[in-house]
Amino acid sequence: MELDGTWLFLSLIPGGIGFVLFVYGKKQSRWPHLVTGLILMIYPYFTTSAAAMIGVCALICGALWYAVRAGW
Repeated sequence: MELDGTWLFLSLIPGGIGFVLFVYGKKQSRWPHLVTGLILMIYPYFTTSAAAMIGVCALICGALWYAVRAGW
C-alpha cells in the first residue's frame, strides 16, 4: 500500500468522526453509535484509495442514519 498525502489526510476524517461517535455511544449507551464509531475508526486501514474511503464512509453513515430513524 502506498501512503500518499491525500489518503492520509482523508483517513483522519472518518477516524475522528468514528472516535466522537464511539465516545457518544459509550456515554449514552447507544449501540448503533458505538458500533458505527468502531467501524469508522477501523475501516480506513483496509481501503486502498481515497474514492473507496469516501464511498464506504458514506455507506456507513447512511446505515447509521437509517438505524436511528428506524428507532434502534
